[in-house]
Amino acid sequence: MNNDKKFYVYIIQTITDKLYCGYTDDVQRRYKLHCSGKGAKFTRANKPKELVYVKEFNSKTEAQKEEYRIKHLTKKKKLELIECPV
Repeated sequence: MNNDKKFYVYIIQTITDKLYCGYTDDVQRRYKLHCSGKGAKFTRANKPKELVYVKEFNSKTEAQKEEYRIKHLTKKKKLELIECPV
């Protein structure tokens, strides 16, 4: 097992200004999948405009926990996170 593998939480803004949050081990590959309509049901219905947030984690579990936390934030809080990442 590769202990150097990194995981990422990302937020995509759609053309209708909705926000989609996910996690992956390869942000660019995953974003391309979303743009092609094969990434997630949400991004098939809401076409991605741009990748607006990425945060790196040392484990899949940490990334999943952060994804869960972000998904439960209000849109206002998500926008604040994008503007001022911690």
